[in-house]
Amino acid sequence: MRRRLETSFVARLATVDADGRPHIVPITFGLEDKTLYFAVDFKPKRTTNLKRLSNIATNPAVSVLIDRYESDWDLLWWVRLDGTARIVTEPGEVEHAVNLLAQRYEQYRTIRPAGPVVAITIERMTGWSAA
Repeated sequence: MRRRLETSFVARLATVDADGRPHIVPITFGLEDKTLYFAVDFKPKRTTNLKRLSNIATNPAVSVLIDRYESDWDLLWWVRLDGTARIVTEPGEVEHAVNLLAQRYEQYRTIRPAGPVVAITIERMTGWSAA
C-alpha cells in the first residue's frame, strides 16, 4: 500500500461538517512516515473560506482515498487512510511540508503553495487490490 501511495499523485480528501454532511475534494499530497500533508495552492477557488478547512476545524477526523481505475479490472486498487487532521501553524513544519510537495509536483517548484498547510496523522491504512 505504501508503494502505491508514493507513486500516486492525486487523492480525495473526505471531511464532515458540523451537521454530519460529508464533503470530498481532490488533493495533491506529500507523505512522510505516518503524516500526509496537503496545502491550499494557487489554483482558482470560488472562496478563500474553504469548506475542507472549516470542516477540519469542526471535526478533525478525515479519510483520504487514493485509487487506480483501469478498463482492465485486474489492475484496480485503492488505499484509504483514516486519521486526524490539523492546520499546521509552526513555520518550520509549514516549510517542510511545502518542500515535500515541491519534490513531488513540478508546478509547486515554480509557484509554491501559500497555504494553509494541513497535516494528517495516519492512524489506519486499509486497501484492496484486484491482483
